[in-house]
Amino acid sequence: MPSPVALNPAELPPLTGMISHGLAVPDLRLIYASGQVAWDEKGQLVGRGDLAAQFTKAYENIDAVLAAGGSSRGKIIKETIHLVGYDTDNSAELIALIAGCRGAGETPPASTCAGVETLFAEGYIVEIEVVATL
Repeated sequence: MPSPVALNPAELPPLTGMISHGLAVPDLRLIYASGQVAWDEKGQLVGRGDLAAQFTKAYENIDAVLAAGGSSRGKIIKETIHLVGYDTDNSAELIALIAGCRGAGETPPASTCAGVETLFAEGYIVEIEVVATL
C-alpha cells in the first residue's frame, strides 16, 4: 500500500514539518485537508474581524490543498467548521454564508459546525477542515 502523499501548496505558508496542509491517500481515493484559516502565503491573517472574508479565504486555502492533490471543492464529502464566538441566534445567516462560500453542490457534504473559545492565534475566527474524494 503506497504511503500518503503530503500536500503543501506554495499558496500556503510553510509548516514546521510536524503537520501537512493535507494528505492524499491514493489507495482510498481521499484527501484529508488540515484545518485551514484565513492566512496568506506568508502566514499573515486576512480579514481581521470580518467573518465573511475569513470564510472566503479559508475556502480558497482549501481549494489550494485540494488542487494540489487532484481534487476540488465539489468533491468535499465532509467538512468540520470551528467558529469562535458561534451564536445560535445567527445560524440562518451562518448557513447562508457557508453555502455562499462553499457552494451548494449537487450533493452537499456532511458537515459539523462547532463553537470554540479560541483558535491557534489571536484574530482567527474560523477554521475549516475537509475530507474530499479524488
